[in-house]
Amino acid sequence: MTNHSGPDRSEVAARLALAVGRLNRRIRATSDTLTPGQVSALSTIVRDGPIRPGDLARVERVAAPTITRLLADLETRKLVSRTSDPDDGRSFFVQSTEAGDEAILRARSERARRVLELFHELDDEQIDSLAAALDALDAAAGLSPAADVRA
Repeated sequence: MTNHSGPDRSEVAARLALAVGRLNRRIRATSDTLTPGQVSALSTIVRDGPIRPGDLARVERVAAPTITRLLADLETRKLVSRTSDPDDGRSFFVQSTEAGDEAILRARSERARRVLELFHELDDEQIDSLAAALDALDAAAGLSPAADVRA
């Protein structure tokens, strides 16, 4: 293992956690839209569906009761539908509906618009620094580099 002489990882982690939390609060929707948990789950369903609820819970890193609640809310809003698992009559798959696909596109577009508004507070050098960090942030988030933000 090599001796890393760069920034202290603990300090970077603490600052990043604080910044991400504050950014999330600043860009959070204020109207009657999907919750962050619903957006995350629906986004996974759009990208990976059809998917079993248990698999969705693992991807989202939440407990089964949480996924059950999220899916019930999304189904009530007609953003997902379920189909029986032909191999297991006790299980089912969920997939996004057309309305679910559209809801994710709107949610992402709205969040991106809010972030863009925050960028007006930054200079070009700060934007360049953010752009340079995106691949590392994607990797830390478990996304592939240059992830398709629409999926």
